[in-house]
Amino acid sequence: MSETKSSSSNAELVPESGDDRVLIARGDWTLANVQQLSSKVESLAGRATRLDASGVSRLDASGALLLERLFCRTGQKPAESGLTGQWRTLFEAVHSACDDVHQPKPEPEPQWRQVLIRIGQSVVDVIESTRELLSFMGVTVHRLGRTLLQPRRLRLTSTVYHMEQTGLDAVPLLILLSSLIGAVVAFLGATVLRDFGAELFVIDLVTFAFLREFGVLLTAILLAGRTASAFCAQIGMMKSREEIDAIRTLGLDEIEVLVLPRLIALLITLPLLAFIATIAGLIGGLFVSVLSLDINLTLYLDRVEQTITLKHYLVGVIKAPIFAVVIALIGCLEGLRVTGTAQSVGEHTTTAVVRSLTMVIVIDALAAVYFMEIGW
Repeated sequence: MSETKSSSSNAELVPESGDDRVLIARGDWTLANVQQLSSKVESLAGRATRLDASGVSRLDASGALLLERLFCRTGQKPAESGLTGQWRTLFEAVHSACDDVHQPKPEPEPQWRQVLIRIGQSVVDVIESTRELLSFMGVTVHRLGRTLLQPRRLRLTSTVYHMEQTGLDAVPLLILLSSLIGAVVAFLGATVLRDFGAELFVIDLVTFAFLREFGVLLTAILLAGRTASAFCAQIGMMKSREEIDAIRTLGLDEIEVLVLPRLIALLITLPLLAFIATIAGLIGGLFVSVLSLDINLTLYLDRVEQTITLKHYLVGVIKAPIFAVVIALIGCLEGLRVTGTAQSVGEHTTTAVVRSLTMVIVIDALAAVYFMEIGW
C-alpha cells in the first residue's frame, strides 16, 4: 500500500500559477496513477488551452492515452507540449493508433459505380490474361521450333506418357458421352421431323452434327475439364515443391521439359479422340434410328455414306489442333502461375478449366460463323 501511494504522489496535473488555462503535467504518468490522473483530467481540462508536458518523467501506454485525451480537449498539437524525446516515440505510436481507430470510415461507393468498376476490372483482366497467353504461346512456339530442328531435345518418354494419360485413358468416357449425345440428337430430331413425315432425315442431322461440330466440340470440352485441370495441378504442385526451381538450377528449360511434351501429346491425341467421338455419336444415332424409329440398318448406313463428305469432315477436324493448343497452353500457363500454396493450386486449376472451356466455345462459335460465310 505504501508503494502505491508513493507512486501516486509522483504524478501531477496542476494549473500554472495564476492561469488555469495552462496545465502542467509532471511525474510518472503510468498505469499505477491512471485513476488519480483521470479525475484531474476531467476536472481541469474544461478551460485549458495549453498543456506543458516537459515535466513527465515516466510514461506508458495508459499515460499516453490520458495525454492524448488532454490534447483533444485543448486542441493543442502534441509537438508543442514539450514532451521529451525519451517518451515522444511511445506517445506518437499511441497517437497514431488512436487516429486509426477514430478515423471515419469512407463512405461506400454508389452501387452503379461499383458495377462499372467490376465491369472495367473484368475487361482489364481479360485483356491482360489474353496478352499473357499470347506471350506464352510465342515462347512455346519458339521452343517447339528449336526442338523440331534438334529432335534429340524432344522428351519422347514424357510425350508418350502424356499421350496415354490424355488420350487412351479418356476413350471410355468419351465413347459413352458421344454415343449418348448422338442418341439424344436423334430423339430430338425425330420428335420434330415426325410431324413432317421426314424421319429419315434424322440420319442426316446426326451425321452433320457430329462431323462438323459435336465430335470435336465434345472432345475439346471433355479434355478442357479433364486434361487442363490435370496439367495445371501437376505443374502447380511442382511449383509449390520448388521442383521447377530445381529444373532451372540444372540448366534445363521448363518449357521444353514440362510444356512441350504435354502440347505435342494433346496435338496428336485430340484429333484421334475427335474421330472416335464422331464414330460413337453415329453409333448412338444408329441405335435410336433402328430400335425406335424402325429405320433399317442397311438404309441407315447407306444414308450416312451419302451424307459424309470430305468438306464436312474437314470443317470439324481443322478445329482440333487449335483446341489442343488452347487447352494445353492454358493448363500449363496456369500451373506455372501458382504461387506455392495449396489454395493457389486450387484457384489456378479452376481458372484453367473455366478459361479453357470459354476459349473452346468462343473459337467454335467463330469458326461456325466463318465456315457458314464462306459456304462450307
